[in-house]
Amino acid sequence: MARQGEERMNRLEDMMAEVWRAFAETDRRFVETDRRIDERFERTDRVLELLSEQVQQTSKEVQLLSKEVRASTKKWGELSNRMGRLAEDFVAPSIPRILHTITSYPNGQIDMSAVRLRRRHPADHGRSQEFDVVAVCGDYVLINETKSRLNVKDVDDFVDLMTQARDFFPEYADRHFIGALASLYVDESVVRYGQNQGLLILGLGDDLMKVLNEPGFVPTKF
Repeated sequence: MARQGEERMNRLEDMMAEVWRAFAETDRRFVETDRRIDERFERTDRVLELLSEQVQQTSKEVQLLSKEVRASTKKWGELSNRMGRLAEDFVAPSIPRILHTITSYPNGQIDMSAVRLRRRHPADHGRSQEFDVVAVCGDYVLINETKSRLNVKDVDDFVDLMTQARDFFPEYADRHFIGALASLYVDESVVRYGQNQGLLILGLGDDLMKVLNEPGFVPTKF
């Protein structure tokens, strides 16, 4: 009986030891899980911190970009004003000489000349158009547009404008309308393209603006 009792005690001790080992393993796993959770929270906190820093940096960059956009808008406005002055200071004084070059009228004999002239459409009062330079000489009305840099699209757009220009000047319905595009620098390919569209192409020369078209060129009468 004593031996049986001893065996029971041994089994009970073994069972208790196993239970304690299970408890210890469970506790170890809880501790490990808590450690991993803490690490994940730390990483999450760091990610959130980095995101917050990135948002703040992005906000600063957006504010800086906004300032740059406003500055660029101001510069474009200044450029537009300078281009208006270019039409006044360079192109308009050259128009009598240019008209003399392509017509038989004496140099300087201009019936009417205007810079940055805005006209309202006589039939559609909701439409208006600004013209950089308009000069009337005898049978001719010359419409000029000045660009900082001239490209093919500018030529196409101006041709479209020239097809409608006559409508804004009913008082000159019996005149020939011719178009001239001007810029300080014009690539030769654009000169050829504009010439093929029947336009005068003007560039900076020794005497203010000069005609870049081939000698003998006759502009289209729109």
